[in-house]
Amino acid sequence: MTRIRTFAVLGLLSALLVNSCAAASEGRADDGRTPAAGPQLKILMAQTDSAEMPKVVRVPEIRVQAGVQERPTMPLIGEKAPAFEATTTQGPMKFPQDYRGKWVILFSHPADFTPVCTTEFMTFATMLPKFEALNCKLIGLSIDSNYSHIAWLRRIREAIEFNGMKHVNVTFPVIADLKMDVAKKFGMVQPAEDDTHAVRAVFIIDPEAKVRAILYYPLSNGRNVHEILRLLIALQTTDKHNVATPANWQPGDEVIVPPPGSCGTAEQRMTRPDKDVRAVDWFFSLKKMPKDKLDLPPEEE
Repeated sequence: MTRIRTFAVLGLLSALLVNSCAAASEGRADDGRTPAAGPQLKILMAQTDSAEMPKVVRVPEIRVQAGVQERPTMPLIGEKAPAFEATTTQGPMKFPQDYRGKWVILFSHPADFTPVCTTEFMTFATMLPKFEALNCKLIGLSIDSNYSHIAWLRRIREAIEFNGMKHVNVTFPVIADLKMDVAKKFGMVQPAEDDTHAVRAVFIIDPEAKVRAILYYPLSNGRNVHEILRLLIALQTTDKHNVATPANWQPGDEVIVPPPGSCGTAEQRMTRPDKDVRAVDWFFSLKKMPKDKLDLPPEEE
C-alpha cells in the first residue's frame, strides 16, 4: 500500500510539473494572471516506502520562457518596396529616391567569390543593355563588404570565362550589406536555408516603387536571367495594353483579353467579338499582339 501511495504522489508531481510548464509557455498563471517569472513549485509531500513520517521535498524553482522564433519579413506583391540607404560599388544609394520613374530589379546572391554567383553576375552584366533599354536598372546585394565586392568584380573581369563571356565588366551597383539591414527588409535571409547568407531573391519593382513580382531560388541553383527579362517585358506589356499573358508567353505571341464583367458583355463576346479577338469561351479570349506593338530591347524585336 505504501508503494502505491508513493507512485500516486509521484504521478501527481509529474502532472503538476507538466501543467505548470504549459501555463508558463502560454504566458499565464493557472488563475489567468501573467506570472512574473514562471511558476514556483515550493513544497511537495512524498511518502517513502517505510513507515516514516512524510518528508518534505523541495522542488527547484522552474522558470520557463516561451521561445519565439523570428521569421523573415518581406514586402508582398502590390506593396511598396521598403526604403533604404546603402553603400554600393557605385557609391552611396538612396532607394527609392535614386530610382524614381525607373523599373528596378533588386536581386541578392549568397556570397562573393562563389561559382554560381559568378555565372549569374556575368550573365546579368552582359544582358544589362537589354534591361536598360526597358527603362530598368539592376541592383545586386550580398552580405559582404564593399571591398570584397570590388575584389570579386575585378577578378571576374580579369580572369573568368563562362559560356563565351569573358572580360565582363559589372557596372551596376552591388550593395554591401554586412549588417543584413537591406536583406532582412526584403526577406532575403531565410534561416532554414542559411542564417548568414542571402538566398537568391529577385524583386521586380515598378516606377512607383511597388513590388510587381518576386522570385526565390535556393543557394544551389542559378537563376534564368532570360526568364527575368521575359517577365519584365510581360509586366510592361500588361501595363501598356491592359492584357494578361498566358503560360510560356513570348513576345509576339497572343495575349489574354480581360474577361467580360457582365452577362450582356459575355454574350456579346461570344456572338459579336471584336475583329482582332479570338473567343475560345466567354471568359477566355485571346488577341494578337505583334512585336512592333511592344517595347522590346533591340535584339528581341
